[in-house]
This record gives sequence, C-alpha cells and structure tokens, in this order.
Amino acid sequence: MPQPDSAPAPTLRDVVAVLERVYDPAWAEPWDAVGLVCGDPDDIVRTVAFAVDPVAAVVEEAIERGADLLVTHHPLFLRGVHGVPATDFKGRLVHKLIRGGVALFTAHTNADSADPGVSDALAQAIGVQQLRPLDARAGNPELGIGRVGELPEAEPLAAFARRVAAALPGTSGGVRVAGDPERPVRRIAVCGGAGDTFFGAARQAGADVYVTADLRHHPASEALEAGGLALVDVAHWASEWPWLEGAARTLRSVLGAAGTNVETYVSTLVTDPWTAHVAAG
Repeated sequence: MPQPDSAPAPTLRDVVAVLERVYDPAWAEPWDAVGLVCGDPDDIVRTVAFAVDPVAAVVEEAIERGADLLVTHHPLFLRGVHGVPATDFKGRLVHKLIRGGVALFTAHTNADSADPGVSDALAQAIGVQQLRPLDARAGNPELGIGRVGELPEAEPLAAFARRVAAALPGTSGGVRVAGDPERPVRRIAVCGGAGDTFFGAARQAGADVYVTADLRHHPASEALEAGGLALVDVAHWASEWPWLEGAARTLRSVLGAAGTNVETYVSTLVTDPWTAHVAAG
C-alpha cells in the first residue's frame, strides 16, 4: 500500500535506483535494451504507471492519469537509433512522453531473470508452487529464465488449461493446448513471453506440461514428437501481465522503507496485437 501522503515523493533518480536494484541491468541478455529511455533524473515522481508494452494507448493513458514515470516490460527501442524524429511512431511516442512529463523505464530480460520475476508471477497466478528457475544463471541458482514447480495435486491437462485461461487476462487468441486432454499433469514449467527455446529444459526438469507464449508450428510439433511434454500456449502479453502488480508493490515497499512515497497503477489496457479470433471450419 502507498505510504502516508505526508511522506515526500522521490526523484526519478531514486526510483530508477530501486528498479535497477530489484531488476539488475546486468541480468539482461546481451541483445536487450533496458533502463531509463527518457526522463530527467532530478524530476519528482509521484505516480508510476506499469504496463507490458510502451504503445500509444498506454502512453496516452499515462499522461491522462498524471503519471510521472511509465515502467514497461517491453523496450521501446531494441536496436540503436540515430535520432527520434516525430516522423515515425516511436519518435512520436518519445516526443509525446517528454511533452507530457512522463519518463520511460524498461525492465525486460532482467525482470525475466529476477527472483521474483516475470515467470514467478505467471506460475503463482496459475497455482504452481515450490518454484525454481527453468534455466538457471551460472553462479546464482535463484536467478534465471522461466520457472518449474508443482501443483498441489495432479489434474487432467484439460482442467489445467481451463485453470490457465481463468487465471490470465482474456485475449482474442485465448489458450491453445497440445497433448492428451485426459493426461494427468502436476509438474509445471512456465516461461513468460516467447519460450520455445526451452523445450529441452522443461523436459529435463521432468515437467508434465510447459506453459509459454508464441509457440510456432515446427518447434511445437517436434516437442510433442519427442514425447513427455504437453504444451499450453497463451498470448505473449497475457503471460507477462501478472508481473506488473508485484513490481508495483515492490517499488512502493522499498521506497516506503526509505521514507518516500509514490502511488502506482497497473494498466489494464489489452495491448496484445491480435484483436479477433475466428475458428476455422
């Protein structure tokens, strides 16, 4: 919960320091782009917005709701740029953010690897317990991409898929399932976002089913043919959205312990790019 209103508001520098302590940039993949995108470190931050995607609707919402900082999971820029003119959509967003007095900070694969991180939130949302990293980072067994854990008791794959669908925010794509619907599952591997490079890790961990996003035909087919693993494919945005509330809560808690106060909100705008689903046949 937010601290009493009498507590002073932190600077953007203070907030970034907390975020980078919780989601260390050193944990990000080498190709990633994380950290502060725009904003004056000396500015005061009273309200922080959290969202998965830095898209126009989210930026407009942040401005309308008076946010001083927008924290997103996905980067606005993954590749180097030589300028941010308002002649393209990303440049326009930067101009809109600056004119609206909203800083932008990104925590991407560093938040994926954190403990707790993106996959912890996904696993907990669907009731998976006793979590450990699916792909642990060398030198720290608590950090890494994905998580694997257990349900309190086994249940059919079809029931588990309904559990996942009920736990995550709705999208037009819904939830896809590969495997025998009656197969009992208990050990669950998850990876928020695109996770089809971790089929081997899920199988090695003894998972009965792997929950992730953006599964493609050939990797999914080959994973099924290899045996031992059912698949549950969810929307990329939906798989990462549960992390936002925990990140907001952590920020409030750490800043509150330091004697400062911010208000936060989690955007509920559905920024999954797919807007409709029509069943074939």
